[in-house]
Amino acid sequence: MRIGELAAAVGVTTRTVRHYHHLGLLPEPERRANGYRHYGLRHAVALARIRRLTELGLGLAEVRDVLADDAGKDLAEVLEELDADLARQEAAIRDRRVRLRALLDVGEVPAEGPVSPELAALFAATAAELPDSPAAAKDREVLALLETAAAPADRERLMGAVSTVFGSPDGAARAREAYALLDALADVDAETDPDDPRIAEAARAIAGFVPREMLPQEARPDEAHGFLRALYADFAPAQAEAIRQALRILWEGRR
Repeated sequence: MRIGELAAAVGVTTRTVRHYHHLGLLPEPERRANGYRHYGLRHAVALARIRRLTELGLGLAEVRDVLADDAGKDLAEVLEELDADLARQEAAIRDRRVRLRALLDVGEVPAEGPVSPELAALFAATAAELPDSPAAAKDREVLALLETAAAPADRERLMGAVSTVFGSPDGAARAREAYALLDALADVDAETDPDDPRIAEAARAIAGFVPREMLPQEARPDEAHGFLRALYADFAPAQAEAIRQALRILWEGRR
């Protein structure tokens, strides 16, 4: 058989056969006088076995171990490992589907999504109460970022703190007040009037509803911390100054 006939007989492409030759998985036959490779039945059997192994999910390095005469692992051991790996993948897929179903059951997926069902429910509530607040919308984006980047333990702590704030009528009212004061600073020139009393008022309101547990653990508000720099840059100057002052208040209160 020529290479095309071999590939067709086993159900692979000639490119695949050449790739297996290159990797040393499939021995190359000697060439005849006309320069063409001539494949026999043994080549077809070996190629079919490689195909079966790869279809089971083995990587080509694992296939090489199975085929090698001095393989450290026999086929049964490799297949046991593969079965265990597939079981882990099945468990991960089931977990992902549970989380996906929980997110869909919340209702409309938020613009900041996908996020956890708990955060999705919170976003739905704040978006309904403050549909036209740019500050509230940015806060939702930051919370989605923090939830994504946080370690599992930190994520649980963050969600507990956020739920405490927005889960009570008093906390939700203080959040609405802070968002309104922050939105009102969008057109205030902080450089022209850095002592504008509205900046300090907004800072106190923000510090009054933001849980101290949400503070960055490793950075002071005035230090050149990359996340805080990006956060400040996303707001108008007066808004950024109000947030900076609020974080300073929270930081000093935590000491």
